[in-house]
Amino acid sequence: MKKSLVLAMAMALGVTASAYAANPFSDVPAGHWAYDSISKLAAAGVIEGYGDATFGGDKLMTRYEMAQIVAKAMAKGANCDKLAAEFADELDNLGVRVANLEKKADNVKITGQIRYHYQAPDKGDYATKLRTRLFVKGQVNEDWAYNARLQNEQDFTDNDGEDGNGDFKLNWAYVEGKLGGLKVIAGRRDLKLHAGTVLDQTMDGVKATYGKDVQLTLAAGKAVDKVTNAAGIVPANEGSDSRVYVADVSAKLGVVDTFVTYFKVDDYGQEIYNVGAALKLTKDLKLSAEYLNGDADDYNGDNNGYVVGLAFKGAKAAKVGSYGLYANYFDQPAATYLKPTISAYAAGIKGELILTRGIAGDGFKGFEVGANYTVAKNIVAGVKYYDLEAREGEADNQTLWSEVVFTF
Repeated sequence: MKKSLVLAMAMALGVTASAYAANPFSDVPAGHWAYDSISKLAAAGVIEGYGDATFGGDKLMTRYEMAQIVAKAMAKGANCDKLAAEFADELDNLGVRVANLEKKADNVKITGQIRYHYQAPDKGDYATKLRTRLFVKGQVNEDWAYNARLQNEQDFTDNDGEDGNGDFKLNWAYVEGKLGGLKVIAGRRDLKLHAGTVLDQTMDGVKATYGKDVQLTLAAGKAVDKVTNAAGIVPANEGSDSRVYVADVSAKLGVVDTFVTYFKVDDYGQEIYNVGAALKLTKDLKLSAEYLNGDADDYNGDNNGYVVGLAFKGAKAAKVGSYGLYANYFDQPAATYLKPTISAYAAGIKGELILTRGIAGDGFKGFEVGANYTVAKNIVAGVKYYDLEAREGEADNQTLWSEVVFTF
């Protein structure tokens, strides 16, 4: 971007100075068409030029340099909403909040997601559903916001025994904000850490995080649905008073992301330790591994498990043609998980959880492979196949899952 274009935009900012100062740039003579405007912006402290007292109007400017100019103009009270939106990421990296945009935008924002999926297990009936989610965010003040999620599911196979047109349910309702150096979330929301190999569950509770490259996270709450116990006999779709406590430390160490997590469930004295790392082999290729150790009251099975995964790129909803490929292998005794992410794709007939009812006597092992692709802006298609079996016994399950997700 040339400085002449930046100048034209800067003139539109309406920045004023209390008094004109002499033009500080040696390469902008008094007869130059932009002499007065450059003098005004320099006097206001919006532009500084280069260290050699030149303005460099013919040089290309980086987005970072442009963001610095926008930030200074905003500090002077300039109206530059469009520029602030364009350079929002760079302004965020500079530590500048786009306060003007927040004040002028509607206080409540609504976004949404529609997902159609088809699921074909080798045992039992196929499933096909349409899920609609509406996300509501209301800004309380500069530091706090209220969030909610309304969800409706239509079961076209009627496998759940309903009429196929469920009601909208408020399954998220929480506030998030800052308390000193803490980022706090309080209310009802999904609790999922890292890849969700231990827990991916809607909770009523509180979560607090401190730090940036090294983060400490503490969470406590009550599971909205019952979490799976180590014996694998608790229905996943009935109410529960399960109290879950989580402590997590994660760190970014160059190309490696690491974490150590501790989970505890009061109802049946289950404790799980989870240690993991993800290594960027290349810009687009990531290798991940997790070790899990768990125990629970009246549990006599294996305590040690692991998960390894490989992921290449990933579909981005805003980038048409982007795609991702991934594969994961699981070997998890029943004591090493509560309600993992994979359970959402292993649901069988009438809501029974295969991980709970069929193969969780001593856990499960097996693999999943998948791919996703952005077919049009904000429309992403995905497909995955998983093959799971009991770690002991003959129970197994193979399922093909496909979906199309629309976001707005």
